[in-house]
Amino acid sequence: MKLLEDTIKSEGRVYPGNILKVDGFLNHQIDVALLDKLGKEFYDRYKDQGITKILTIEASGIAIACAAARYFEVPVVFAKKSKSLNIGNDVYTSRVSSYTHGKDYDITVSRNYLHGEDKVFLIDDFLAIGNAMKGLIDICNQAGACIAGIGICIEKGFQTGGDDLRKMGYDVMSLAIIDSMSEDGEIVFR
Repeated sequence: MKLLEDTIKSEGRVYPGNILKVDGFLNHQIDVALLDKLGKEFYDRYKDQGITKILTIEASGIAIACAAARYFEVPVVFAKKSKSLNIGNDVYTSRVSSYTHGKDYDITVSRNYLHGEDKVFLIDDFLAIGNAMKGLIDICNQAGACIAGIGICIEKGFQTGGDDLRKMGYDVMSLAIIDSMSEDGEIVFR
């Protein structure tokens, strides 16, 4: 998506360790008009898939999931990274290793909000090595839910996550795929 690529080029910053900071418009301060366009792009691709839920992981995926859900007119469910007292014990759980934060954590989703008859669209802001998405897939499998597709705002194409998910048979739509980036700020899109 050219609009997203242009925004990444103008506002994104590359940091050591293959970190792309887009916190000025995507995952800290949020450009709502841009997110609305991203949500519509996902809707245009998957609108005929019978999607009943959008599933993401807290926190950065929630905004884009809500933007897409507005068009699909379905609820957003987000996997929590820490178990709170009010979620109860009747949950699906998966262990995820975070590339960005360098730690492992359990994600949980209440069994009240994800069921076998659901057709789920998975969304996240970034895809690098794919651990978060694989955790969400595990949760959908535990629920018996069907995965209609996976929507990613920014995929780091030079890392294995996107290729792994596609080899697993999932329909992955990434709005911007980065083939390379360097600390001098050069970003090359696919």
